[in-house]
Amino acid sequence: MNNPFTLSFGKKPIQYISRISQTNKIIENFNESEPSNQIYLITGVRGSGKTVMMATIANELKRDENWVVIELNPTRDLLQSLTAKLYSLPDMHAHCVKARIDFSALGIGVSLENATPITDIENAIEIMLSELQKRKKRLLVTIDEITNCEFVRVFSSSFQIFLRQEHPIFLLMTGLYDNIYNLQNEESLTFLYRAPKMILEPLNYTAVRRQYMDIFHLDVEEAGEMAGLTKGYPFAFQVLGYLRWDHKEIETIDEILPEYDQYLEEYVYSKIWSEFSELDRKIVIEMSVSGETKVKNIRDKIEMKSELFSVYRDRLKRKGVIDTSKYGEVSFILPRFAEFVQTRIL
Repeated sequence: MNNPFTLSFGKKPIQYISRISQTNKIIENFNESEPSNQIYLITGVRGSGKTVMMATIANELKRDENWVVIELNPTRDLLQSLTAKLYSLPDMHAHCVKARIDFSALGIGVSLENATPITDIENAIEIMLSELQKRKKRLLVTIDEITNCEFVRVFSSSFQIFLRQEHPIFLLMTGLYDNIYNLQNEESLTFLYRAPKMILEPLNYTAVRRQYMDIFHLDVEEAGEMAGLTKGYPFAFQVLGYLRWDHKEIETIDEILPEYDQYLEEYVYSKIWSEFSELDRKIVIEMSVSGETKVKNIRDKIEMKSELFSVYRDRLKRKGVIDTSKYGEVSFILPRFAEFVQTRIL
């Protein structure tokens, strides 16, 4: 049997711990006769399973004949791509030709004799959305790893118009918290503040332990040690399982920790570190060296005022690096991140 774990981002692994509650919440809401939300934003740190969760939802709805699911690339013209993909649907293409709807001016389809070409791309999409509505179908658009770029801003503004016109269009986007936060701050896109955000928390400890027990035939204690080393971080769950599968002969999990640390560093942590500001680094270095979790003590040691510390604490929280759920305390949410930081200051 091949290794059931994977180191590839975005690909649903064989061994996958689903986020049943969050996934079902989105699917059930989208399927309601009068959905309370037609857009969800999925966010979390790199490797937290955003893409896999989005793909799970999309695949579930694809199996329903009442849904059309289209995936768009955020680095391309999203409106143009959506128009082309809608037009390429067999039934839609046949309808447009029969109804003599000419999209050739937009670079789509062929010119139709005695038909006035449609020249506005939003109008073209509205025409096709209306046709879907007549057929009692709904459209889900998925966009992975959005950034605050022109294509995404324009598409989001148009999506808002489609919603006001009560078209059956739904949107699922994933992105790092900072990228979504920056997009929401655009003056014309404040409606995104009202869009529900699914912030992906760590995986359930018991579920991780059970997977390791079943796959490696471990007792509760040893599987629990492995689960603890992942802190519920999905990518770490995959990496540790991958290495354990390839090193079945090891006597203790400590034997593969150097390799485990290397994978976390090269695939995720180095990128996170490169995006830190000087003050971000100052805080995490103090946390990693001293092991301190009390906010007041950390502030005193790095001589930072409360107001300024609060700003950077929130930044680190948004980046998915620290946990702030306990009042007056902070701790690393990513596994062995303190050990990684210590290697940066040697």
